[in-house]
Amino acid sequence: MTKHHSSLAAASILIAALSASPAQATDGYFLNGIGAKAKGSAGVAIAQPQDALSIAANPAAATEVGGRLDVGVEFFIPNRGATISGNGGGLNGTYSGNGANPFVLPEIGYVRPLSDSVAVGIAIYGNGGMNTVYKSNPFAGFGGSGPAGVDLKQIFITPTIAARVAPGHSIGVSPIIVVQGFRASGIQPFAAASQDPANFTNRGTDWSAGGGVRVGYLGKFSDALSLGAFYQSRIWTGRFDKYAGLFAGRGGFDVPASYGAGIAVKPTPALTLAADVKRIEYSDIASVGNPLSVLFTGKPLGAENGPGFGWRDITAWKLGVTYAASERWTVRAGYGHSGNPVPQSETLINILAPGIVSHHITAGATHTTASGLELTAYAMHAPKQTVRGKGSIPAPYAGGEADVSLGETSFGFSAGVKF
Repeated sequence: MTKHHSSLAAASILIAALSASPAQATDGYFLNGIGAKAKGSAGVAIAQPQDALSIAANPAAATEVGGRLDVGVEFFIPNRGATISGNGGGLNGTYSGNGANPFVLPEIGYVRPLSDSVAVGIAIYGNGGMNTVYKSNPFAGFGGSGPAGVDLKQIFITPTIAARVAPGHSIGVSPIIVVQGFRASGIQPFAAASQDPANFTNRGTDWSAGGGVRVGYLGKFSDALSLGAFYQSRIWTGRFDKYAGLFAGRGGFDVPASYGAGIAVKPTPALTLAADVKRIEYSDIASVGNPLSVLFTGKPLGAENGPGFGWRDITAWKLGVTYAASERWTVRAGYGHSGNPVPQSETLINILAPGIVSHHITAGATHTTASGLELTAYAMHAPKQTVRGKGSIPAPYAGGEADVSLGETSFGFSAGVKF
């Protein structure tokens, strides 16, 4: 690695670590993909490694991409909102949660072969998050003051090692370090239902860190067929002490486990058709998966196994097309579908976190310059989706229904070099 590459990598890592600030993403609160090339084809990457950031989807990809440095940035613009009707406590109205936009999400990946069969790398990126800022507080009728909303950001740092264990077959492992920040504001009326109301809202940003592991397999069965799979463990993190009265387990907010598989087929040397499927186990994390109704069984907010956002597990499917139109140009397109994690009964608390979009379409392209620099651009759109509440506002909060909505648009760029 040249001195120039070393300096660029160090600077990019610092920028990514300090600046990553995801908002709602298309797979619940996980991003729909990592790396500009994957994002141009709906996030497909498990069996189709295209750049150094592919190790974030499948660590085994490190043996296939060669020596690379890829640096990218995404501009993410979510459109979130809520409507409350039939409430006897004065909450009725339509509210925009777009007090903060857009979000800038940097990412960097670096891979270096150590031999013909072993490669190492590192990827730093935002893997998930959620953000809402309601300048007109939906809970003002209950006494909420100031803007209401939450901001969760998660930065993943994944050193990686992979080995080719047989011709065409590789395995890889990535220890995962996560740094996450969270803040909540404007939800004062619900502090009365907390076991620690002093650490519930308007406490500024709190930080926690933790770790887990991701393992992957990548098999190239012929020039025309590749298969891949990965498993990411639950990531155990420290508590958000400033929000010990909000999240179950006195501020616990671990990252859920996920796993998936992919296939890539090349009908012709220039054309690749690829698909991924991924499962995310949101319901295993009490702060995310427990329903609000737990509150009425005697467990206050912040208690061990207390109330959460009521999210269910989801499955995400992605289909991508990559076509090498010439030596200099490659174009991509894709479609993704994910389950909606928010049940109709849980929309009240998910006014703060409406991670509900189920469809996204993407397009992208890479231009390779005469010097070998790869310049990639992409765009993604997830049409606005609404979940209409059904039994969503409990009688102690004066009944009625809360409807939540979310749509998303993003675009991004990256530069990649081989060495």
